[in-house]
Amino acid sequence: MPTPRSIQRTYLVLLFGNTLAASFIWGINTIFLLDAGLSNLEAFAANACFTAGMVLFEVPTGIVADTIGRRISYLLGTVTLTASTLLYVLLWQIEAPFWQWAVASLLLGLGFTFFSGAVEAWLVDALTATGFTGQLESVFGRGQIAGGVAMLTGSVAGGFIAQLTSLGVPFVLRGVVLMVMFVIAFSLMHDVGFTPGRRGQPLAEMRKIASDSIEFGWRRPAVKWLMVEALFTGGVGIYAFYALQPYLLELYGDPQAYQIAGLVAAIVAGAQILGGIAAPRIRRLFHRRTSALIATAALSSMTLGLIGVFESFWAVIGLIVVWGLLFAATMPIRQAYLNGMIPSRQRATILSFDSLMSSSGGVWAQPVLGRAADAWGYAPSYLVGAGISTLALPFLALSRRQNAPADTAQPADVEATPEPA
Repeated sequence: MPTPRSIQRTYLVLLFGNTLAASFIWGINTIFLLDAGLSNLEAFAANACFTAGMVLFEVPTGIVADTIGRRISYLLGTVTLTASTLLYVLLWQIEAPFWQWAVASLLLGLGFTFFSGAVEAWLVDALTATGFTGQLESVFGRGQIAGGVAMLTGSVAGGFIAQLTSLGVPFVLRGVVLMVMFVIAFSLMHDVGFTPGRRGQPLAEMRKIASDSIEFGWRRPAVKWLMVEALFTGGVGIYAFYALQPYLLELYGDPQAYQIAGLVAAIVAGAQILGGIAAPRIRRLFHRRTSALIATAALSSMTLGLIGVFESFWAVIGLIVVWGLLFAATMPIRQAYLNGMIPSRQRATILSFDSLMSSSGGVWAQPVLGRAADAWGYAPSYLVGAGISTLALPFLALSRRQNAPADTAQPADVEATPEPA
């Protein structure tokens, strides 16, 4: 019989495994693409294709999770992501042209979209069904800690393995871990508190879920403005992380020191662990969740600007720690706020739509910032990124003005939104 404790334990195992698999390449991904013969513009355009894939497939895969089941969506994600990751290795070996990288990146995006809304929706519904009465910030905060530990382990290992072997080996390891996660999820992850759509009418059920998701998501102003905010912060965050790899190597003075690139991800992972611990405490400093989100977003923009000002290896290292802490502390608060405003039946689809908005930001921001790096250097590109991220602040303020109950909720965070008849 599932309990809140067993549900949280399974969630942490899934999150740890996913992040471990992904993080093997986080410290070397940009260097990997550049080593394959791509320019900065092409490398970040390939990353933009990845986020474009997430834009294209987020809502369809969210609907799959809300109709066929969150467990099935997760299993499909492990298979798709394994195949597309190994395709990346093949393209690197043959030094493929850019268009092939674009296609492979789209497939990577497809793989991640099977995960994005499904796991979080599975968690929230299962906790509600098993009588959980705590705060979601605490659960999501522990998730941040588990993800941070996995990221620390995977990114450090990936950097050193690449240094000792080749840049392709961490990608192969990712595929191996994903297959292990398939077996674990098949055994432990079962839909609790959620009933898949009626099997006889899958297309009709999908259309209904999509329609209701617009009604309960985009047409609810507090949710809509929170999603629009992600257009500006999502892409900048992705660029800021991946551009740090070649930028720190440049500041360090050794373009072959791959362990330094792995150190970037490790530092962010450590900050993520501390941010996960700090999130519930930060939440208690503010009466409203949106106040915490606005404060951390403003400080994050300032930190990105300072990374572009202080062109010193150790100064940038310190600023990365601050930026990572702010990002990690913000996410559990934002997740609790968003989940408190959406109904169970459309949860995975709406969460996927939120992820779509963030990915859409990556589609346009990454090539723009990559081009800025080619033209002026990495440091000025961070100043441009800081300017873009400040555009999110007015939309957080607009979400705040709606005075949604979830903005001030304490325990029992999930809003009891009635499901459509």
